[in-house]
Amino acid sequence: MRKMLTKRLVFILVIICPHSRSRKSNPTRPASSDFSHKHIPACSVAFEFFDPNSKDPTEKDSLSLAMAPHFVFPQSLRELEEDHEDNRLYAQNSIDVASLRSSELEEFVKGVSFDLSDKELFCIEDQDIFDRVYSLIRGYASLPSSCKLNLVESLRSNLSVLLPNVDSLTRTQDDDTLVHDRVASHRNAFKIYTFFLINVVLAEESNSGSSNNPKVIANTRKKLIKNSWNWEPQRGRILNLIANSLEINLALLFGSTDPDENYLSFIAKHTFSMFENAILLKDSDTKDALCRIIGSCATKYHYMAQSCASIMHLIHKYDFVVIPMAEAVAGAKKKYADGSLASALVREIGRTNPKDYVKDTAGAENIGRFLVEIADRLPKLISTNIGVLVPHFGGESYKIRNALVGVLGKLVAMAFKDDEGEVSSKSVRLRTKQAMLEILLERCRDVSAYTRSRVLQVWAELCEEHSVSIGLWNEVAEIAAGRLEDKSAIVRKSALNLLIMMLQHNPFGPQLRIASFEATLEQYKKKLNELEPDVPAESVADDLPSDNDTCNENGEVHNIDAQVLAEEQQESPTDSCLTQMEEEIIQKDNSVPDVGNLEQTRALVASLEAGLRFSKCVSATMPTLVQLMASSSASDVENTILLLMRCKQFQIDGSEACLRKMLPLVFSQDKSIYEAVENAFVTIYIRKNPVETAKNLLSLAIDSNIGDLAALEFIVAALVSKGDISTGMISALWDFFCFSVSGTTAEQSRGALSVLCMAAKSSPVILGSHLQDIIDIGFGRWAKVDPLLARAACFALQRLSDDDKKKLLSVNGSRVFGMLESLIAGSWLPENIWYAAADKAIAAIYTIHPTPETLAANIVKKSLSSVFDCNGGDELHNDIDSGSASILTTVQVAKLSRYLFIASHVAMNQLLYIESCSRKIQKQRAAKEKADIDRHNLQSNGTTPADTLKDNNINAELGLAASADAMLDTLSDKAEKEIISGNSSEKNLIGHCAPFLSKLCRNFSLMQKYPELQASGMLALCRFMIIDAKFCDANLQLLFTVVENASSETVRSNCTIALGDLAVRFPNLLEPWTENMYARLQDASVSVRKNAVLVLSHLILNDMMKVKGYINEMAIQLEDEEERISSLAKLFFHELSKKGSNPIYNLLPDILGKLSIRNLKRESFCNIMQFLIASIKKDKQMEALVEKLCNRFNGVTDITQWEYISYCLSQLAFTEKGMKKLMESFKTYEHALSEESVMDHFKNIINKSKKFAKPELKSCIEEFEDKLNKFHMEKKEQEVTARNAQIHQQRFGSTEGLPVSGNNGEDSAESDTEGATKSRAKKSSMKDLKGNVSASTKRSIRSKRR
Repeated sequence: MRKMLTKRLVFILVIICPHSRSRKSNPTRPASSDFSHKHIPACSVAFEFFDPNSKDPTEKDSLSLAMAPHFVFPQSLRELEEDHEDNRLYAQNSIDVASLRSSELEEFVKGVSFDLSDKELFCIEDQDIFDRVYSLIRGYASLPSSCKLNLVESLRSNLSVLLPNVDSLTRTQDDDTLVHDRVASHRNAFKIYTFFLINVVLAEESNSGSSNNPKVIANTRKKLIKNSWNWEPQRGRILNLIANSLEINLALLFGSTDPDENYLSFIAKHTFSMFENAILLKDSDTKDALCRIIGSCATKYHYMAQSCASIMHLIHKYDFVVIPMAEAVAGAKKKYADGSLASALVREIGRTNPKDYVKDTAGAENIGRFLVEIADRLPKLISTNIGVLVPHFGGESYKIRNALVGVLGKLVAMAFKDDEGEVSSKSVRLRTKQAMLEILLERCRDVSAYTRSRVLQVWAELCEEHSVSIGLWNEVAEIAAGRLEDKSAIVRKSALNLLIMMLQHNPFGPQLRIASFEATLEQYKKKLNELEPDVPAESVADDLPSDNDTCNENGEVHNIDAQVLAEEQQESPTDSCLTQMEEEIIQKDNSVPDVGNLEQTRALVASLEAGLRFSKCVSATMPTLVQLMASSSASDVENTILLLMRCKQFQIDGSEACLRKMLPLVFSQDKSIYEAVENAFVTIYIRKNPVETAKNLLSLAIDSNIGDLAALEFIVAALVSKGDISTGMISALWDFFCFSVSGTTAEQSRGALSVLCMAAKSSPVILGSHLQDIIDIGFGRWAKVDPLLARAACFALQRLSDDDKKKLLSVNGSRVFGMLESLIAGSWLPENIWYAAADKAIAAIYTIHPTPETLAANIVKKSLSSVFDCNGGDELHNDIDSGSASILTTVQVAKLSRYLFIASHVAMNQLLYIESCSRKIQKQRAAKEKADIDRHNLQSNGTTPADTLKDNNINAELGLAASADAMLDTLSDKAEKEIISGNSSEKNLIGHCAPFLSKLCRNFSLMQKYPELQASGMLALCRFMIIDAKFCDANLQLLFTVVENASSETVRSNCTIALGDLAVRFPNLLEPWTENMYARLQDASVSVRKNAVLVLSHLILNDMMKVKGYINEMAIQLEDEEERISSLAKLFFHELSKKGSNPIYNLLPDILGKLSIRNLKRESFCNIMQFLIASIKKDKQMEALVEKLCNRFNGVTDITQWEYISYCLSQLAFTEKGMKKLMESFKTYEHALSEESVMDHFKNIINKSKKFAKPELKSCIEEFEDKLNKFHMEKKEQEVTARNAQIHQQRFGSTEGLPVSGNNGEDSAESDTEGATKSRAKKSSMKDLKGNVSASTKRSIRSKRR
């Protein structure tokens, strides 16, 4: 509570700051330019000192209290000037402040401010002060900023001090009369301060005009802020003070829980009017205060009907009030624990005629958004009132239906999470939730495409929130799959997104293969039958308890719907548990983990059935997805790609085939697919403003890998040639590169330059306009911040046009080459960046320098001298020659690595330079010949002279043209050979390095000690081998030794890639090493295996390497644990199947034979063969494979190979001829029919064949089936007979075997062994006995022979 100043302090203040209203200036505080920024009233510094003996400022004599007239809220400010008969307070002597001079006005305001600060809080009741304050509020628009600040601060501070005094009114010990007068005085002051402060807010907002023209006012406000006080914080403080005043106990002031009607109506009316100002609601403090005021008036003070009407009016009219109103309603519920306002609004919306929303489309959209926001904030409350909204589903307004769908989605996800309470209430909640889900399922078939799209979006949100039970999972999946063929693009897009979300959050596990689910389900059904042998094997749904037998977790019996119970049971296994369980099942093919009792096994079987159904549903959408990839809609293509990638992740059957048809889409020759991808790219990244487009492109360039950069370069070049990337976008990219955009980083500058280089591929002149910037920024100080910027600058120099190259050489040639030389030979770049930058720098030298070999030689010499011209250079040579390098230091290792890189890269670029020169000479000669012919034609007036024809014929007969080409080729070959070896006894510059390099790489102890040196040395060795055939032949053994035994996977990867280049350049030298090249597919490193797959794919698909007997190693990579490698292998076989007559057909039997003897998991083998067989499409090849596979049964005694061959047969697409060949080859596989697994595969073949067979063939198939079953049973009986005979012989051997022969010890040991075998056989299951029949028969034969 504020204290009064002591008389002494007041006296001092009067002396120092004499106060006189007649004076022209108020000396209480000297005028200061800082005053408007301190936000404190005049002389407020003095009020920080309190007198502890002073009285409460609220203590006044009873006479003054009794004489104060009461204040009544008027309808408008001007009404305060009207006199009334009820002795209310009104303005009697108002002053026109607009007529006052500036100095007089300032003095007048300071006087009012001083009185409000110096006197009691209730001085506002004094007629004189009231009149002066009213005059200032009425003329508020004409007040200067400093006067506004003084006035507002005085009123606000007085009200803020008054509010805490309200609670102390009832704690005083005075008589009732004094208390009553004190309450009346508090009430009067409270109302007056509130009235004046709200009018200040209204006047300020009215003057700003923000509600009429937000854009203009936003600009003018920015200009005014420099010379005026900051109003926005004041507005927030005032409105928060008003909100605080409503939250105190106003019943002490007004005598009842409901305050004065005029007071509430005044507050609510102007608060709702402020909601109409969109700019005002952007201020968080102001918005929160207004929301609190609305919540207090409607909920705490029961101003409900009027508030509801105003809220509905605002929501219908303004879209920007939807979220603030929802926050106000939710805030009231949270603060006062009373949801009456939200319930009243929902009922009001429900009572509205649905036809009204058809006419008011904007209002319907706003109402819908409001309902969704309320449901998001108050889900449980809305769930109890949802019944009044459901009838609107039958209305014609699709926007309301969209909103109700969204409301149901929020309620399902959020309103039923609390499981506390009685069982009966829980049952009711489950029934309510189930009813909502059924409505959502029904709405998927709405007549409006917008509603169908919205309901699919809601289902996607529910899947993400894990709010969809397994019982409904497949129904939703089937609906989404059906909507993929919807006529509306927005519905198709939502359906694709829903399927993506369902795969991502599926409760069935990370692998969704149909075969895996079927195998696992079959095993657990057997397990379930063992646990419940008396119940006939029927659907799991029939085994679920009935409605009258349902029990909860505590064993209590309740009447709950079977659907609700099934939902509870299906939700019981968590996603993680089921995932771990299925992983165990996949890892253990022949064993079934024990999951628990009967009920848990039932639940697992039901989940497996649901998972199998879901997998089949998604797999069945593949043909539709193939059609959508050819859609003209960019969203269809984009979302189809996303869905197929998700299907691939979860191994959905058929997803790989679909993915193969779109990889890589930007390089596809299919015009419709490319256009769809290009349109999607343009929509997402290009169709923005130039700055945003540039930012998107440079971000893509920064974050992309090598493959993505290639695709990005392709599409950017195409868009530049078409004009889709405008000059404005190019200028924005240059702004980013030149750091003209604020906040640009060096990384962004590099990305912008990379995109510009991509664009220069189509239009080289793009780089010429900023050639100086490329040099200054690319090789300047920013290159030290982001070293890769120098590499990008080197690449930009290579992309220059011929004219720009000439300009560069004439203006900045020496400077640029000096920078490039410094970059290569210097040490200012980090080690990991230097190699990439030096690569591009050397390439740039060979691109733009007129005689690059001279500059390159100088660079090599400098690098060489930095290594060997230091102390110990000769010793280093000798140590390396002798096989040791004790003198080698870390610094020398780095320098030596760089020297080897420079020398080898210069040699490689010299080779390319020689080839380019040769091509250039050929082009020049061809152009010269053409020009000569044209000149002769012009001289002879368009006819070829006889002499010219004769000369040409003579030259052709003599072979002069061919000899010129041969001479050029000879010179080129000679130049290439001289790079490394040369023909003279003296080695050239690079040639001196070759023998040293070979000795260095053979020093394995040194290489093992310095892995970085080994990486550079082997890379240089491979480059020298690519250049020179003799050097290659001499070092091939070394290369394969390193690629097999090197400890560094980087070295092995580089050598693997180099092997591909060597195979292209010298195929005859590499042909004997083919097996070693395939061996790289078995490397432990993922990087090495990936590069091996890429290299071999390139060589085989381009006919540079014949497909020999090692292709099975590539087939194994189809099941590589690394997804990228398996994808590359699948792409290889897919492309291989397109060559000629499908080489896979001829390779398949050999692959089968070699894979069957490898130590592969059964699942991996099946996946590999399934993939390969699916690539064979021709019926003739399928029919021929039937005969080939049947013949492989001959001479095979291994049961595993029987199973593998029969599995491959079951994967073939049988035709009528194929079935006949299978029947004719019965003798080849009859001995394998005793195995159950083999028999199961033949049954699958028969079942599939019955579906397409004609009546005649069907009868033959049935006879064949009977024959198989009969022969199978006979084989089984023979095995049982043989086993019984063996057991019988074992018994006699144990009793009579001792006196039979002299080999008693051996027979006795054998009898013991067979007895143990008998004991184990009794304890094993029937399945195990069947698996051991063959072995038992062999033992019986051996026993008889003995």
